[in-house]
Amino acid sequence: MNEDGKLHDEAEEIRVETAADAPELEQQDRLTELERELEEARQNVLYAQAETQNVRRRLEMEKQAASAYAATSFARDILSVKDNLERALASIPEELRADDKWKGLLTGIEATGREIDSVFQRHGITRVEAMGQPLDPNRHQAMLEVPSADATPGTIVQEMQAGYMIKDRLLRPALVGVAKAGG
Repeated sequence: MNEDGKLHDEAEEIRVETAADAPELEQQDRLTELERELEEARQNVLYAQAETQNVRRRLEMEKQAASAYAATSFARDILSVKDNLERALASIPEELRADDKWKGLLTGIEATGREIDSVFQRHGITRVEAMGQPLDPNRHQAMLEVPSADATPGTIVQEMQAGYMIKDRLLRPALVGVAKAGG
């Protein structure tokens, strides 16, 4: 056999081996493709489960916030009632306070004020500290500056209207006067 014949026989042998291996190679390629698709499907399922869990958590937090702060607008409205009650008590002159005829009325008005405070406390509504505190723009609203030689500049020296928090949120800022340098 000559050199060309040997090469021809070897090429034929390789073609026969490759043809025999072709179905096996196709199956291996198909198996690899299916494994890749399966892994991709697993990842998609994991992402979907994570997203569902995140949505569930977010809804739970929104539900808790809605429950905790549901009374916010009602509480703001009641603050004006409390303010008016305090103004009414402050406007009563000392001679009327000493008069026995008015003591029952005063006692009732003061009891109403205490009951409002009690209801506020039960619902997490607290008064914002202002007097003597440094101005905090997250809790106080400066209405004017007051020249003061005694107080540190930026310190609250006058409270015109009380501020309130509902749990950890500001319900209404305190309207205050702030000390400024000078006398």
